[in-house]
Amino acid sequence: MATGDVSGAAGRPRISHHGAVDGVTGSCHELTLADGASVLVDCGLFQGAETSGDGAGAGRLEITFPIDRVRALVVTHVHIDHVGRLPYLLAAGFRGPIVCSQASAHLLPMVIEDALAVGVTRDRAVIEGVVKRLKAQLVPLPYGGWLPLRPDLRVRLSPAGHILGSAYVEFEVKLPGGAGRERVLFSGDLGAPYTPLLPAPKPPMAADVVVLESTYGDREHESRRTRRQRLQAMCEHAFGNGGTLLVPAFSIGRTQELLYELEEIIHRHRTRAVAKGLPWAEVDVVVDSPLAADFTAGYARLREHWDAEARRKLAQGRHPLDFEQVTTVPDHATHLRVVERLAKTGQPAIVIAASGMCSGGRIVNYLKAMLGDPRHDVLFCGYQAAGTPGRAIQTYGPKGGWVELDGERITIRAGIHTLDGFSAHADQKDLLNFVGRMRTPPREVRLVHGDDRAKQVLAGLLRQRHPGMMVTVP
Repeated sequence: MATGDVSGAAGRPRISHHGAVDGVTGSCHELTLADGASVLVDCGLFQGAETSGDGAGAGRLEITFPIDRVRALVVTHVHIDHVGRLPYLLAAGFRGPIVCSQASAHLLPMVIEDALAVGVTRDRAVIEGVVKRLKAQLVPLPYGGWLPLRPDLRVRLSPAGHILGSAYVEFEVKLPGGAGRERVLFSGDLGAPYTPLLPAPKPPMAADVVVLESTYGDREHESRRTRRQRLQAMCEHAFGNGGTLLVPAFSIGRTQELLYELEEIIHRHRTRAVAKGLPWAEVDVVVDSPLAADFTAGYARLREHWDAEARRKLAQGRHPLDFEQVTTVPDHATHLRVVERLAKTGQPAIVIAASGMCSGGRIVNYLKAMLGDPRHDVLFCGYQAAGTPGRAIQTYGPKGGWVELDGERITIRAGIHTLDGFSAHADQKDLLNFVGRMRTPPREVRLVHGDDRAKQVLAGLLRQRHPGMMVTVP
């Protein structure tokens, strides 16, 4: 039985969880109807320490639940912890529709292609075969429109404000025997208000059951203005020490937000010195991730999905994702030369490189070369899952500790900083508002996608504010 399996009463649909119940990764949820047919919401990869339970490592890539009953997959967004097991679902024989937003339909094949090339195989024929199969099953769905999946089931997507194309999912189920309808909502990952480029998520009028993420259920973020000021101050600190600022960042979403905010800082302070003899207008911003570069180009092509603020900047002739200070690193040989040059010279630069949790990708070479040098600084601006190198650096770096990278023990002497305000996740206040601003509050809220403390704190606040509501932690 899947974790958190709950039987429906009086013909109501059942909700099962195949991931993101013991932590924040591996999101995969199943909605089962009275006749046994079901729909999946997401099919994500486990990361960090969450790969070591229930059969370590690769064992958690396998699809361990029956798929003969699964009629469709609905994707909330294209982060790997929500879509990374999709190739394994296809390999297991799933041939149903894969429903996602229009922007996600554009981005998802890129994510899967990169994930296969980096983590599974270099065989282009295999990769192209999987991507071809994926594209054949994609069903792009505009925000706000209902799509019938069966006579008794329809689905609707609404903007979630997390990354471009992200959505929360509503299912409307006709109950057997004319017993009415049930509205079940899966939040996916909700974004914070005022996230660059994206409109803030707005909750629906009503839902009967809400499956809600809780990543930051125990804390609130800094304001956008404060985080931009702190980002500027951290850059000036790193450059004042004669070093480089390293930013591990997810290629999708976080990299584009950082570029957006750095463009704003540079635009406001072009002639101001960020270090001796260096005005902001001459700061190098290095994006060292092929996937991030591809996605930044994808974000630019999908500008019709941007919010009003971003479109106003374009109308003024500004390019918040492609400004003159940005340099992309095209290939591995160039990447190695950039690492060597920055490590030796301490040239002032802001390096944005994947992966966001330092568990692989090009950021690892920067960290191996520069973590031991106090001239440099590392900035974490996203969630670091337990068991990842990012969490270890974040936890032990300020104490003069060490981290293991590629089997090598690295003493941490660089400055280590965290900016939670850059998280693409809603914080505690936003999550409470998402539920509380529904005109008809849900009968039940189920908390997933969070550490135990985050879920328990959020559950307590929801129970306090909504005494009649059932709040469960699967």
